[in-house]
Amino acid sequence: MWSSVVFLAIAVVAVALLMLVAMVLSGKRAHIFDVEAYQTRWLKLENSIIKGQPLTYNMAVMQGDKLLDRALTEMGVPGKTMADRLKRMDGRLSKINQVWAAHKLRNRIAHETDFEVDYNEANQALAAFKQALKDLGAI
Repeated sequence: MWSSVVFLAIAVVAVALLMLVAMVLSGKRAHIFDVEAYQTRWLKLENSIIKGQPLTYNMAVMQGDKLLDRALTEMGVPGKTMADRLKRMDGRLSKINQVWAAHKLRNRIAHETDFEVDYNEANQALAAFKQALKDLGAI
């Protein structure tokens, strides 16, 4: 009789632990983005590049970086800067090295006087930002 009671108590504790684990794991769901809003912003950004007008390349890279940073912030990725947030994304983004290169390009645009990106560099940066946004589920 006592063995039945002990077995029942162990079973109840095991079920309770399994339920606790399930609740904890379900609380770590992926962030749900407003995909339509992100897609609209992304299309506007892609359409803003005008071949032969370098300033549009610079702005597109800046805006792509900003949009990715917004997505990371919205997800709750901690960090004071985009670089801090990117450091936490290693292994979660399929092309993290290209995203880093694109972010560094953005920094050059922002901090170096008269720095201009060429058309191919801008497109490579945008491709990296776009893939990162896809990886996150934002677009």
